[in-house]
Parts: sequence; structure tokens; C-alpha cells
Amino acid sequence: MNSKLQNKVALVTGGTSGIGRASAIALAKAGAKVVVSGRRETEGQETVLQIEAAGGEALFVKADVSNEADVINLVNKTVEKFGGLHIAFNNAGVEGHPAPITQVTSEDYQHVFDINVKGVLLSLKHEVPAMLKSGGGSIINTSSVAGLVGMANVSVYVASKHAVIGITKSVALELAKQNIRVNAVSPAAIQTDMFERFTGGADTDAGKYLANLHPVGRVGVSDEIANPVVFLASDDSSFITGQSLTIDGGFTAQ
Repeated sequence: MNSKLQNKVALVTGGTSGIGRASAIALAKAGAKVVVSGRRETEGQETVLQIEAAGGEALFVKADVSNEADVINLVNKTVEKFGGLHIAFNNAGVEGHPAPITQVTSEDYQHVFDINVKGVLLSLKHEVPAMLKSGGGSIINTSSVAGLVGMANVSVYVASKHAVIGITKSVALELAKQNIRVNAVSPAAIQTDMFERFTGGADTDAGKYLANLHPVGRVGVSDEIANPVVFLASDDSSFITGQSLTIDGGFTAQ
């Protein structure tokens, strides 16, 4: 544990596994009190247990970020439990179903955009007033390298992550003079449950192919995103807002 984020309250959506879980733990180790949110209660409580085992304080609140009532309850419970809100990591996301544009369904579009875009918008809408009452803070949204470049056969996911970066820039400008910074992280492939679903695993042909697309020759791990999230949450990044921090093993340098 350290004191970089001492006396800060952090909210992490999509905190039940992967990048969200690693970031919730990292924020707690940096001194923040952490509210973990997601749709899977068992996995969310496991994140809380890991934070408590590391000496931190945490609470799990079950929420679907595409449901505004859930988001309102999530923010309210955060403030009730810990007295304010200073950091929000809007990380909840889904990948959808890869398909060429001629096979994209309205249902898949709705599902992906409800979580990846509407979920970020609703989270921001209700986090900002609580953060203003707490004197300001830092918001980080999860985009992707798919928010920076095109990728064949995942047009819906790509569009949703481009939208996250646009939202991040716009809201950062709205809040620039109100002591709230808004940034995004844009990871390339990271070894998570989503990666496993997308490829079938690191040892499959798809997993190996995806790893080799990164100049460093591998996919990332969740801690390699969590540590930059802590940086963006802290005063170490006090002059950074409206940006997307690309964490991609050189993927977009090609």
C-alpha cells in the first residue's frame, strides 16, 4: 500500500475481472477506497476480497451501466459508503460478435453500444455531479486501439470505441475549468476473459496471430493497463485531460 491516492474514493465499472479487477486492486494499493461494480456479483465480491487481502477498503455494488437507475444507485451507494467521489474508471465493455458488415445485426449493435457507449455516457452523467461536490477529480474511460484504427469484421466494436474517445474529448472540454480531468486508455490485446472469448486462448492460431500483430511479440497483461490508470487517476497527470493514452505494445506505431 502507498499514499498516492490517500483519502480518495474511486469507482470502477466492469471491475469483476481483467483490466477492471487489476485496476481496482491497483487503485486500492495506491491508497484509494474503491467501489467495484459489475453485473456478476460472485466475481465482484472476489475483487473486493482481493483488495481487502491487500489491506484496502472496498465495496461491491451490482450494476448494469446501460441501466440509468442502476448507475444512479451505484453513484449514490459510493457517496453513502465513502463520503464522496474523486476517481472514476468507466471500464465496463463488451466485444460483440465479429462479423462482416453484411452480417451485422441490429441486436448486436444495440448490445455493444448500450454497454460501451451509453454506459459511458450514463456513468459520466451521474459521476460528474458527485465529483464536483467532492472538489473535483479524475475520470478515465476505457477505449481501445480499435478506437484509433479500423479493423475488419468488428465494425460495431470499432465504432463504439471511437465513440468513447469522442465522448472523452468533449466532456474533458466541458469540465476543464471545474477541476475534473477526463482521459481514456486505449489498450491493444490484453490477456483477459474477453481475449479468451475472442480468440479461444493464447495458444490457438487466432491467439498467436493476434500476439504477433504487436511489435513486442506478445499481448499485454491487465497490470500493464492498471498502472497507467493509477497514473491518470493521480496528481502525477495533473496537466493531462482530453487525451487517449495508447497502451499497445507498438501496435499503432506500424
